Amino acid sequence: MAYKTDIEIAREANKKPIQEIGAKLGIPDADLLPFGHDKAKISAEFIKAQRGKKDGKLILVTAINPTPAGEGKTTTTVGLGDGLNKIGKKAAVCIREASLGPCFGMKGGAAGGGYAQVVPMEEMNLHFTGDFHAITSAHNLLSAMIDNHIYWGNELEIDQRRVVWRRVLDMNDRALRDIVTSLGGVSNGFPRQSGFDITVASEVMAILCLALDMEDLQKRLGDIIVAYRRDRSPIYARDIKADGAMAVLLQQAMQPNLVQTLENNPAFVHGGPFANIAHGCNSVVATTTALKLADYVITEAGFGADLGAEKFLNIKCRKAGIAPSVVVLVATVRAMKMNGGVAKADLGAENVTAVNDGCPNLGRHIENLKSFGVPVVVAINHFVTDTDAEVQAVKDYVASQGSEAILSKHWEFGSEGSADLAKRVSEIADADMANFAPIYPDEMPLFEKIETIAKRIYRADEVLADKKIRDQLRQWEEQGYGNLPVCMAKTQYSFSTDPNLRGAPTGHSVPVREVRLSAGAGFIVAICGEIMTMPGLPRVPSAEAIMLNDDGQIDGLF
Repeated sequence: MAYKTDIEIAREANKKPIQEIGAKLGIPDADLLPFGHDKAKISAEFIKAQRGKKDGKLILVTAINPTPAGEGKTTTTVGLGDGLNKIGKKAAVCIREASLGPCFGMKGGAAGGGYAQVVPMEEMNLHFTGDFHAITSAHNLLSAMIDNHIYWGNELEIDQRRVVWRRVLDMNDRALRDIVTSLGGVSNGFPRQSGFDITVASEVMAILCLALDMEDLQKRLGDIIVAYRRDRSPIYARDIKADGAMAVLLQQAMQPNLVQTLENNPAFVHGGPFANIAHGCNSVVATTTALKLADYVITEAGFGADLGAEKFLNIKCRKAGIAPSVVVLVATVRAMKMNGGVAKADLGAENVTAVNDGCPNLGRHIENLKSFGVPVVVAINHFVTDTDAEVQAVKDYVASQGSEAILSKHWEFGSEGSADLAKRVSEIADADMANFAPIYPDEMPLFEKIETIAKRIYRADEVLADKKIRDQLRQWEEQGYGNLPVCMAKTQYSFSTDPNLRGAPTGHSVPVREVRLSAGAGFIVAICGEIMTMPGLPRVPSAEAIMLNDDGQIDGLF
């Protein structure tokens, strides 16, 4: 049987005017700022007016560690949202926006797949409503104002060797990781070493995704530490007087975007920090707004549960005062076989033994998620090559771990294929079984927080950090930042820092290469192993196959 491609399915979507989608959630036309006919931003005034209303149930979708076999976390998020609406529930989806880096690199888009997609898919994967451009501009405005301040006399006495604010670009460009700025003579300023990160790793991105409103946004922007003096005292963005102008650039970007699924159900798409180098969740303002408007809100956290879900539960929930009623853990038979040692080219052949061999990765995630006090349901994202025996093997293994696995065929059949999953998830959410709590308290010392995540979530024996890093953490504690949570920057492919170590490894070490203070966002970043905050393009980037066809349509994007 020949299946249509994701982009073919998306182009055939019967989209409704965005005002009709807003009406499903009780959003008046006057509170929607349309971007064309099929997407809109929601006004800050409407969002503010929802405060005090009762919250719906929050459902977190996460996954096993990603493999080249595919997991389908966003696809399952969208499929579950459609499934809940199909069985008569009032549900909304909250996902992140796509970065141009992976779209033109190797990961592809971020709008779901098959018959469980959010549309307009092509626009979502490109410029969308311009949020990432605004974040990039605000970030780099601060960079320009720092160098400008130094050029015009350096009244704040910035130590040019201790400027910690880098520049950003929403593209994979390894040549910009480490650079020297201001070459070319006196009129160009004072040369110094710097670099670029990808926009999704920007602290401005994290701030936009964690801020409650514009007032909170500007305060957090002002709290950004950009440099230090020779006496090591910090200099903030508000000292540079950049916070006001940055907030102006971000005013519209702060408003959540409303779009729709293929089945015309509401979807909030807002913010996009990566989970391997940032906190990996969509914006707090989108999630909390959706919770006021829908009875069930389905949101995802990036990459595997060891990264995205851990950060969602330890950082986002802590900051936003929210808690999930149930966690849906996405797995595939194909990924289990790959974790069990099967090569990608051989995944189509039935291999129950390999499925069983690969299941410990799934089991580790189940155990970790339960340690937060939330019930876990495993969604087996169905591929057409899966056999009944392989699916049953996953179900049996999950049952042995004290959880339940449900086969879902949303990619192939949309809500018809996810109704069983939706029914069970809603039952668990309605039962109020969760007793959520983060796995470490605010008052725990910073290095112990890093150790807690490494030992309890990654199952490492130790954290390796030299004296310079430990001293830096202690200094931040003395400056009043000891109560912040920790955001781990680590490979997404393994529980360890070795991307090739699949399954459920134990006995490994987690080397911390660098720590960064994101005072505005409100967390400490621990950069582990070889992870990069500015990715590079692969040998054959996706960009080589992306073009306009004779009909003016985009080919190769997804």
